[in-house]
Amino acid sequence: MENKNQQIEKTEKSNVEFYIQIGIVAALALIIVFAAGKIYGNSGADINDGTGITGATILSSDIIPTGVPAVYGQALGISYDDISASNPKLADATIKKLSLYEDEELNSEQMARYIKIGSAISCEYCCGADAIIFSNGQAACGCAHSYAMRGLAKYLLINNPEMSDYEILSELGKWKVLFFPGIHETKAKVLEANGIDSTDYVNLASNLYRGAEQGQISSGGEMVGGC
Repeated sequence: MENKNQQIEKTEKSNVEFYIQIGIVAALALIIVFAAGKIYGNSGADINDGTGITGATILSSDIIPTGVPAVYGQALGISYDDISASNPKLADATIKKLSLYEDEELNSEQMARYIKIGSAISCEYCCGADAIIFSNGQAACGCAHSYAMRGLAKYLLINNPEMSDYEILSELGKWKVLFFPGIHETKAKVLEANGIDSTDYVNLASNLYRGAEQGQISSGGEMVGGC
């Protein structure tokens, strides 16, 4: 009888040990699955893409404006989509449309606003000037992109004075991003990595964070429309 009880105890002990072993194996399997999920789930979240920037997943599609500008697009017969490297003739034609207003005369109030706006943005990837205008309102850069931005600024000041200086500067920034999409994609990554909203075109394209992308790219990158 005693031997039988001992045998039963040994059997029960073996069963307990067996279930413990199963539990340990199951726990280890869960840990491995969880770890694998963390690794593969984050595989694209913090990758150095060659620009030296990590933790930013900005694509051109995130910053490139599309469609017809709400306030003035129909009046000028232009669309953001007209500026594309795949159709340089249309891009140049659109730039010329914007440039038509560059020689418009402004009154004193408009000129004061024009100087404030024009001094806050440049075409540094093309002509390298500090701004598209000098402090007296005269043109500071002779490239086609600057003519377009100056022309649009004057058009909006004359025809849409209800727009704020910030809104007008933002519109100039949108076209500048279209003129230099590759550079601004890189700049957007730098801004986002530093907690700055790159979807705000004043942040992205004005002189506010000028040069943020320096050292991150090897050349001027793609340019749409001739200088």
